[in-house]
Amino acid sequence: MPSSRRTFLGSVGVAAAASAVTAALPVAANGAGKAAREKSPTPAASKQLYYVAAPTPCDKSLKFDDGLYKDMLTYYKEKGADGIVVLGTTGEFPSFSAPERRKVAETALKHRNGLRIIVQPGTSNEPETVELATHAEANGADGLLVIPPFYYKNPPFDGLVKYYSAVFDAVKIPVHLYHIPGTSAVPITHELLHAMEKYPHLAGIKDSTGDAAGYQKFVETFPKLNMMSGTENNLKPALLAGMGAILAGGVFVGETAAVFAAHRAGQDLEAPLAKLRAASQLLRPGGIGAYGPMKFALAQRMGSRQAFQRPPFVDVTEEQKSVIAAKLAELKQQA
Repeated sequence: MPSSRRTFLGSVGVAAAASAVTAALPVAANGAGKAAREKSPTPAASKQLYYVAAPTPCDKSLKFDDGLYKDMLTYYKEKGADGIVVLGTTGEFPSFSAPERRKVAETALKHRNGLRIIVQPGTSNEPETVELATHAEANGADGLLVIPPFYYKNPPFDGLVKYYSAVFDAVKIPVHLYHIPGTSAVPITHELLHAMEKYPHLAGIKDSTGDAAGYQKFVETFPKLNMMSGTENNLKPALLAGMGAILAGGVFVGETAAVFAAHRAGQDLEAPLAKLRAASQLLRPGGIGAYGPMKFALAQRMGSRQAFQRPPFVDVTEEQKSVIAAKLAELKQQA
């Protein structure tokens, strides 16, 4: 999946993620956060929780489909996910206005169905990012995943420190930095992470580069943080190092959950990993690295109506639909 995933995500793989903190979560200022977080599960006192990087479904008129989003949460939970990431790259966050993003986050947080919720509030400007971050905290988010400001390329280091410091100063819930330079063009460096270590709620990062050596360096340098893998190729190294992972879309949520389940049971990972890789390879000809085919494939597996994506991205083609339907039928026969 690496080549197709880079068509819109700048990364590789399927979908899973880990929160850095599972207990003693801070309380939002208005108390709403505490009530919501008390309802969320703590399946293990570790960093290795499985989050789906959730797509944001739109109806045919390209308005946010909150009903389908609720159904997605139910599906993810039933298939074994611990939580979701709201409005990440897979969630098309740049395609939604700030008011829409608040609505999407509120929908997830009100209908979490026992799932933990990480919200991605990042924008290309500090005030809006801070506003969306505090909104997420006030409505019960378990943590944040914050992309760097992505319009200005090669920003000064001191400027990045100020940008992230504004977020850390505004909230008390765990904050993860989002390392996806193939899309943002602004990498999360070791130097930047060290500058943020003064904040006790620095949780870690999501590394969506797919660079195995670079990921290992993060793990070795920051063993106390959660160096979440954003790519399938680094899923096993992440779990073996005590870290989590965020992989995109949820088409293979059941297969990915099986990898986490095997790890938690102390079993060998090769068999469930092989099934996950085989499933993703099988559907690759359907183009599921792009939003339209991915959402169509997810709808087929859920048995739900189709979700749509906003321009500049295009819908799944009839040819892709035929390929995906055939491959999913083949996958079902193999189960």
